[in-house]
Amino acid sequence: MIQILELPVAGMDCAACARKAQRALMKVPGVQSADVLLNAEKAVIMFDTGMATAGALRATIEKVGFSVPQPTPVGDGADATPRHVLEAKTLQRQLFTTLGILFGAILFVVVIGEGLGVFDQLTARVPWWAGVLAVVAFGYPVFAGVLRCALRREVTSHTLMTVGAIAALAIGQWATAAIVVFFMRVGEFTERFTSERARRLLKELTALAPQTARVLRDGVEREVAVETISPGEVVIVRPGERVPVDGVVLEGQATFDQAAITGESMPVEAEPGDKVYAATLAKLGHVKLRAERIGRDTTFGRAVQLVEDAEANRGKVQRVADRFSAWYLPVVASIALLTWLLSGNILATVAVLVVACSCSFALATPIAMMASVGAAARQGLLIKGGRVIEALVGCDVMLVDKTGTLTTGRPRVTDVVPLGEWNEAALLCLAATAERHSEHPLAEAVRRLAEERTMAPDEPARFESLPGRGVRAVIDGRTVEIGNRRMLPAGAEVDAVAGIAERLEAEGKSLLFMVVDGQLAGLFAAQDTLRAEVADALVAVRAAGIGRIELLTGDNERTAAALAAPLGLGYRAGLLPEDKIRIVRELQQRGHRVVMVGDGVNDAPALAQADVGIAMGGGTDVAMEAAHIVLMREDWRLVAESVHIARRTMGVVRTNIGFTALYNLVGLSLAAFGLLPPIYAAALQSIPDIGILANSSRLIRNRKAAND
Repeated sequence: MIQILELPVAGMDCAACARKAQRALMKVPGVQSADVLLNAEKAVIMFDTGMATAGALRATIEKVGFSVPQPTPVGDGADATPRHVLEAKTLQRQLFTTLGILFGAILFVVVIGEGLGVFDQLTARVPWWAGVLAVVAFGYPVFAGVLRCALRREVTSHTLMTVGAIAALAIGQWATAAIVVFFMRVGEFTERFTSERARRLLKELTALAPQTARVLRDGVEREVAVETISPGEVVIVRPGERVPVDGVVLEGQATFDQAAITGESMPVEAEPGDKVYAATLAKLGHVKLRAERIGRDTTFGRAVQLVEDAEANRGKVQRVADRFSAWYLPVVASIALLTWLLSGNILATVAVLVVACSCSFALATPIAMMASVGAAARQGLLIKGGRVIEALVGCDVMLVDKTGTLTTGRPRVTDVVPLGEWNEAALLCLAATAERHSEHPLAEAVRRLAEERTMAPDEPARFESLPGRGVRAVIDGRTVEIGNRRMLPAGAEVDAVAGIAERLEAEGKSLLFMVVDGQLAGLFAAQDTLRAEVADALVAVRAAGIGRIELLTGDNERTAAALAAPLGLGYRAGLLPEDKIRIVRELQQRGHRVVMVGDGVNDAPALAQADVGIAMGGGTDVAMEAAHIVLMREDWRLVAESVHIARRTMGVVRTNIGFTALYNLVGLSLAAFGLLPPIYAAALQSIPDIGILANSSRLIRNRKAAND
């Protein structure tokens, strides 16, 4: 039987560590796939339970040098999490400041000491054996790790530096070896600190979800672990508490801060019948909820899952960086060997070995991606991985669905035109009955109008949804069809309403034609409202580099033109759902990179086919699953923001890789030509990690600044 297992993995400092654990897992018989996520600190393993066990997989991870921590018991310190996060922030800030000051001071001492010949005098006066003991004692943790890797026939960045330190000891330069070891320890701490900072966003996000909840069981209020709640149970939320599940308000009223889910800073009022989401904060009032989704199935749980999976969806740039870092160490070893063979300068050879650090290449992309995806998630913008960010940067065409995407999706019926024997009331009542089970926004508009006129639609004897056309129902023995022009039977007489229909369409209204027993009985006109922020958002999208934007709609050309013209959009009208995916494919075949923005079930194929699909907040679950980017609130400004985030992120990634490549190229060249003493080389090898961290942190700071 095939099983998917998630194991927590502790002790990974960089992407090379994750790859090592992943390679080890893939060698276990029965393992079909293994993704080891550095920032999520976990391994997702698909394996055959007849050939492998969870214990064997756990042992494999521990065998290659990492640990598999046991899950923290529920309730054990769960309430103290926010305080723990705040303390961690303070501690990390202090450590970072201390590290910077210490690093600068040591670098200054090294430069001055080497320049004044202090280290040469120290080496001459202190016995060689004493220096060796000091180096071995201080560097023991690193040397032990390198030895364990060597026994497993693995080479790490510390392997080369250890060889360099041993070479320095062999030629009597114990002071040089000591400096190399010192900076190996500093570098080790820096890498751990850098990785931990990237993980912090994910930990902060996860910490927003409460671990316990108050539920009513047998009429008694009990505090239980969230994972023990079943759908349908009644959950109590008091002021100042976060909602533990997705649910519907049964009793009470409260003001909720939904920023954790939607990024919306304005509080939202909720009363009986309204939906509330896990991780949102009840600021005022209290409510009783009926639990509908628990844990990973909640909207917040799926958001966290997307952020965790972001690392697995590596983009092309990230995969290139991964492959390059795998080849980097052999290249450095070859350069060191050539340096020794061509120059015979052992100090230059040592310098080559200690100046190179492959971890900076491995960190260059995932640190930036994780920072960007995590920060975007906190704004209500869910990006499914680095691959999406990279694809979005290359897009040059945006296709936009109309109803529910460009418009609010809540049209109102403005005109009812009965024909023949029918009057307006009878026509509306019959239409509301026929549309009773339709999810289309126009059907909802018909039902809403009937409700406003206190009409109670009956239950149709039969109901059939016809995608792209409308619905067909049997009511009191009559066949009632209501939908767009495609619903009209061949040869249907529409001359009686042709002039009226043309006028209404020219006003930008959508029409529903109603046919009873094959005869046209009347029509309804409905008008949707354009989202207020659309015009400004489209200007921002164009400014970000996507110059071609087209409207796709099933409405006729007059209605499409009335909406598209004021916005300066191209349009394609009269489309069936399958036409949207055909248009996406045609554009891709002509070399375009396409962004599709939609919200409905009929948009899902095109969202999945597009290079990047963006699902509007409030859309269907199918659209959200198919899309690559999900907006957690109905705000077009997030569409423009996603393009900006992608461009900003890729700029940081390229800067990180370019900086690391240039830094190592210059360092290796100076070392190989004997222009960089080993002591300086050791001191400088940790700087790229700090540079990458500082550069990637801009992605977080920019968002915070924007929010402020």
